[in-house]
Amino acid sequence: MNYIIGAFKPACSITVSFGDGKSRKQVALKKDNGKTVLMPVFHSQDTISGKISIEPNSGKKVEHNGIKVELLGQIEMYFDRGNFYDFTSLVRELDVPGEIYERKTFPFEFSTVEMPYETYNGANVRLRYVLKVSISRNYGGSIVEYQDFVVRNYAPTPSINNSIKMEVGIEDCLHIEFEYNKSKYHLKDVIVGKIYFLLVRIKIKNMDLEIRRRESTGSGSNTHVETETLAKFELMDGAPVRGESIPIRLFLSPYELAPTYSNINNKFSVKYYLNLVLVDEEDRRYFKQQEITMYRLSETS
Repeated sequence: MNYIIGAFKPACSITVSFGDGKSRKQVALKKDNGKTVLMPVFHSQDTISGKISIEPNSGKKVEHNGIKVELLGQIEMYFDRGNFYDFTSLVRELDVPGEIYERKTFPFEFSTVEMPYETYNGANVRLRYVLKVSISRNYGGSIVEYQDFVVRNYAPTPSINNSIKMEVGIEDCLHIEFEYNKSKYHLKDVIVGKIYFLLVRIKIKNMDLEIRRRESTGSGSNTHVETETLAKFELMDGAPVRGESIPIRLFLSPYELAPTYSNINNKFSVKYYLNLVLVDEEDRRYFKQQEITMYRLSETS
């Protein structure tokens, strides 16, 4: 039985280490098996370098037809799970055909890599960056090892950031104005605003402000839209009166937000909305939705 078990063991172990991995910021990333691990964070135009160690198991030799490492940027749709669309693909040859008898280490480097999109794990799509190490063999199949890493890209503070002012009403029953201090927010920002009640002839029970994320995947007739409520903030509990104003102050830092993404590689988009919800005493819901733009501000800003 031990011989049978041993036959299915990989011929070697592969370890990938980043040259500056310990000094880089680490963030949690959920793997395919559901476990969360810490990964180093890189940015577009960074140089990605390090070492790859290959060690034969049980003192056996590893015959191969060449060893290479690829840097891949990939998009995977969950309705087409397992099929990856590569938007970035770079390769470095590490070794010519031969044999490995003992632990062998290969340096690698990808200089100033263009990584235009951020790592993203959504409801129906994910975008990932990986290093893929492949040991090509004639028999027993190629040996492949993947090492994920995270990409985050910063945006400058917008030069123009207009406030949002809107009115919502039901004829002869309700008329309110709401105002948000700006239309573009960074991920750790604070939403500040006010709501003015100009006419109130229905009995309002409560009012909430929601942050909603709308993820669109596919295109044309195959477009799939998933809307998720990320946060719900109670603005008011009880009936307002005419002339009353309700302040808004919503901190975004506690929530898991990503930037707004527009038509990423013609595969998906992510948009954010502020959704104002009023509920009357008969549990009828009235709402007004307004799109906002989210961006990632440099942590040193």
